[in-house]
Amino acid sequence: HLTQPEPDPLDSSVRISLSDDSVIEPVKTPLPVTVTHASDEKQSDPGVTESTDPPSSVEQVAAEMINEDTFGIPEIPPLPGQNFTPNPQGIELEDVINSVYQSYPLLEAALYSRDVASGERLETLGEFDRKLKAGTENGPMGYYKTYRQHIGVIQPLYQGGEVFAGYRVGRGSFQPWYLERQTNEGGEFKAGFSVPLSRNRDIDARRAALWRSTFGVQAVEPDIQAQLISFVQEGTYAYWDWVAAGAKLVIADRILKLAEDRTDRIRSQVENGFLDPPELTDNLRLVAERSGRRAFAERKLQQTAVKLSLYLRDANGAPMIPGPELLPPFPELDAVDAERVAYDAQLALEQRPEIEAINLLQRQLDIDHSEAQNDTLPSVDLIMAASQDVGYPTSPKNDKGPFELDALLLVEVPIERRKARGKMQSVSGKISQLSAKRKLTEEKIVAEVEFAYAGLIGAYKQAQQAEQAVDYAEDLARRERRNFEEGLSDLLKVTLREQYAVESAEKAVDAKLLYFQEQADYRAALAEDRVPEPIPE
Repeated sequence: HLTQPEPDPLDSSVRISLSDDSVIEPVKTPLPVTVTHASDEKQSDPGVTESTDPPSSVEQVAAEMINEDTFGIPEIPPLPGQNFTPNPQGIELEDVINSVYQSYPLLEAALYSRDVASGERLETLGEFDRKLKAGTENGPMGYYKTYRQHIGVIQPLYQGGEVFAGYRVGRGSFQPWYLERQTNEGGEFKAGFSVPLSRNRDIDARRAALWRSTFGVQAVEPDIQAQLISFVQEGTYAYWDWVAAGAKLVIADRILKLAEDRTDRIRSQVENGFLDPPELTDNLRLVAERSGRRAFAERKLQQTAVKLSLYLRDANGAPMIPGPELLPPFPELDAVDAERVAYDAQLALEQRPEIEAINLLQRQLDIDHSEAQNDTLPSVDLIMAASQDVGYPTSPKNDKGPFELDALLLVEVPIERRKARGKMQSVSGKISQLSAKRKLTEEKIVAEVEFAYAGLIGAYKQAQQAEQAVDYAEDLARRERRNFEEGLSDLLKVTLREQYAVESAEKAVDAKLLYFQEQADYRAALAEDRVPEPIPE
């Protein structure tokens, strides 16, 4: 049999179900805000055609109630000027992660599941509440006039069984076959207990529910951690998207400035007859085209900043859209240690919330199995009760006056025991399923670590090669511009070389973005983010 020490009544519980996905994705569908008055609900008539209008019991929130003061709508910062450069002292990734820990609303909602768990466990503790019982039964009319009142208290025991005590008084003229209902003038005091000797001795339905909910308390934490890992990963992605957008804006600025700086020089050469007028027109076209590309980069920067504001919040928890003055450059890429993947895979198996959730679910199934085994045992209950009447005797024999002691032994034996055997078979099947799922989950965790590790190494090499390509492309572009200034080249070749340099620079930005995204995936695979410990009340 499975026995557990008496748990602390202050604990809380929740139950989580396992899925094949390692992370529980929160639902992000916007919901209409409504107010419902239950007192106004009316029963619908099946004979009346249902109206498409909303019922009167549902009040739509007025649009004027939704204002900037209510929701703290952040302002979009102004666009950066030309010659924009990132700020090395700008926002760091840790600032975003700390903001997720402190202020992200969905994490706050996940933490409230602890309260849900506390309520569920408190509900199971209610099975051990003391119960006060009282009643009055009177028959004032008829040949036999009887008046009976009683009051008592019952205390269920955590070890099984219960104790009880009470007082009753029965007066009047009782039927001869109901004389035990009569008491002496002062009434009767009674106390006793019942104890299970076989079934329900080590475990019963009340204790099983309490133990399951107690393990459910701990099961809340891996559920919260899985959501936290997802939130940090999403916030990290949003941060690096913003940094990458700023890097591409710098590229757009630089390439635009090159075209603008050439305009006056080409115009002077055209006026002096050294170049044909179409050369100036082509360069002006190039300026307009690159201005459009800069506008696109500005839009992308603002959009990524707005997305980042969902995770980056101020001290009051309100979204904060970072301005371009807070934009940092990409940091240096760290080389990947090729020897750590085996250690990290083992670390992930110890830290990932899926494994802890499976362990706790296993404990709950063990309780179910023990409860089913308990149901196969015969029910043998010992009941003892002592009673004493007080006051003036109500019968000449004073048969109510002596102290009375009753002892009962109740036995009930299930013959086929099909209910218990069926439950044991069902629980055993669930345990086998869980064992198979644990094996696959462990294999998936190791595969995710190795997958993220391979992606991180590949992204690092890709970023290194992309940086070399940028150096080569910019060197060729500089040579072509110098040849153009010396009259040894034309604008078309210069434009092509500069375009190649821009493409190489943007590919280098994309490669760095991929590297840091792979870093975020690796962090998530290792489950480095831990749930903040609950503050004791």
